[in-house]
Amino acid sequence: MRRTAVAGRPVKPKISLAFINETIAELKKVTWPTRQETIRLTTIVVLVSAAVGLILGVVDWVFYWVINQLFLR
Repeated sequence: MRRTAVAGRPVKPKISLAFINETIAELKKVTWPTRQETIRLTTIVVLVSAAVGLILGVVDWVFYWVINQLFLR
């Protein structure tokens, strides 16, 4: 449920300085990947995405061909 001011307008949440400091502290704890890891993982994602796209494209074409042969001849 949203909090509303007297005039019926929504109240904007206030960002506290403590929240920002805690966020920065948490980001310092993160183990960031190396450049080599980032390149390797990005390459894997691109290749897997292309493979899935190709497979779905072939399946789509097969369904298109089957529908054409059965119903639209």
